[in-house]
Amino acid sequence: MKIIIAMDSFKGTLSANQACEIVAESIAECVPSAEVVIKPMADGGEGTAQAMIKAAAGQWIPQRVMGPLPDMQVEAGFAWFNSDKTALVEMASASGLELLSKDQMNPLRTTTYGTGQLIKAALEYGAHKILLAVGGSATVDCGLGAAMALGWEFLDSQGNMVPLGGEALEKVAKIIEPEKLELVPVEVLCDVDNPLCGEHGAARIYGPQKGATPKMVEQLEKGLWHLSVLAQEQLARDINNVPGAGAAGGLAAGALAFVNAALVSGIETVMARSNLRAELPSADWIITGEGCFDNQSLYGKVVSGIANLAAKSHTRIAVIAGEVLVLKQEYQKLGIATAVGCRTKDMSLDYALANSCKLLRSAAQHLAREYLAM
Repeated sequence: MKIIIAMDSFKGTLSANQACEIVAESIAECVPSAEVVIKPMADGGEGTAQAMIKAAAGQWIPQRVMGPLPDMQVEAGFAWFNSDKTALVEMASASGLELLSKDQMNPLRTTTYGTGQLIKAALEYGAHKILLAVGGSATVDCGLGAAMALGWEFLDSQGNMVPLGGEALEKVAKIIEPEKLELVPVEVLCDVDNPLCGEHGAARIYGPQKGATPKMVEQLEKGLWHLSVLAQEQLARDINNVPGAGAAGGLAAGALAFVNAALVSGIETVMARSNLRAELPSADWIITGEGCFDNQSLYGKVVSGIANLAAKSHTRIAVIAGEVLVLKQEYQKLGIATAVGCRTKDMSLDYALANSCKLLRSAAQHLAREYLAM
């Protein structure tokens, strides 16, 4: 029997690599004759770089860059895949929300400048292609900071450089392209379809999660709209009407405007680079999962991506999650044979989070005994 372990992270408790290792060890104990293959998964959010390094034989190139606030310095980096000279920049490592305390969260001040420094470092390292994972951002600056790090200039009506942060958006009057910016293909790993502006845009949907008050949300919305108009007028780039442009506080839109990026599916990209498609036809089972298996998991996330791919090879699919909130009849429509939750109905969330390793091991052993050891 061949079993592929392709877990996503359990946000806040276990990385994708850790989750895969725990499940693999548990399966090996219960089914010692099985061949177990580990392929950590991610959809472009936090942890994508480390999951890709493990799944696709990459390495981490450390870099010290600006953090989410202009006065911060953080130890970040990018994943490097030497076989095709591709770099994966995970913006959360430089400009992520998890780098801030609650009282530091303020999207008028937070910036993607450090993410731009990582892109520049990857170019200088010799990248022929850059993948940009944009989940987990602390910013709503439409990628202005990242563009500044790459040499773009944004001037106000007096001809002065605008400041870093989301507050700068509505102050921009003129956009000046760098004289020398040698770009390579850039792909933004994006599995949301939010536009840049409007009811479902970057400011109104994601701003509050990043510390924006209602007043800030309206200011950011006006700024994003203003910049989208300038991008159309001065760069001939439509960044407002592209599905997914609102991802990461508009960093996806900025990537479209300033590095001519393409928006692609995060989970599809990770699966392709991990060579999962080639492994599936010879596998009896693939086990995937995440912290919470809910209705969002059925659309554009790791579990749905795995299920869609596994259906083509008729590989049986099981899900192990911190909590299972999808009805059996619903997940079986996706071809998933079973879903096992770590948290029981009478268990507190605090207990479940504090004992995530033990509970995941127990759930994996239960799955192995009930379904795999036959």
